[in-house]
Amino acid sequence: MSSRAVAAGDTLELRYALRPRGGDDLVSNFDDPEAETLTLGDGTLSPALEAWLIDLTPGERHVFLLDPGQAFGQSDPGLIQTLAKTDLPPDMEFVRDHLVEFAMPGGQTLAGRILEVADDAIKVDFNHPLADLSIEFEVEVVRIL
Repeated sequence: MSSRAVAAGDTLELRYALRPRGGDDLVSNFDDPEAETLTLGDGTLSPALEAWLIDLTPGERHVFLLDPGQAFGQSDPGLIQTLAKTDLPPDMEFVRDHLVEFAMPGGQTLAGRILEVADDAIKVDFNHPLADLSIEFEVEVVRIL
C-alpha cells in the first residue's frame, strides 16, 4: 500500500459520512461492506468536499467541521422556481417536501424539493438540500488505487 497523500485526480476507495453539525448522518457508507470507489473530479463529491481530501494519507479518519461556504454554500433565491404543471410529465407526483428529479435537455437530471403545490403550478427549490447548513464531513481514505 502506498503511503503517499491524496492528490487531485486520484482514484480512491473512500468511506465517508455527511451530517448537519451535531445531527444524524444524512449519508454514510461506514457500515457498507465495501468502500466507495471514486475519482477526484468525476462529480461524485462536490469540488468543495473533494478539496478536503487532498493531502490526506490512507488509513486515517478525519472529521471536518465545515461552514456553509466550505460545504454546499448559501441558498440562492434564484434557484427557487415556480413551474407550470402543464410543462411537467403528466404522471409526476407532487408532494410537498419531497425531492423530485427533473430531466434536463441533454440527459442530465436536476433534483429539487417541492415547496408548494397549487392547482396549476408547483414551487420547487433547486438549491442543494444541505445549502445553508454547517456540515460534519467524516472521511477515511481506505486506499489510493
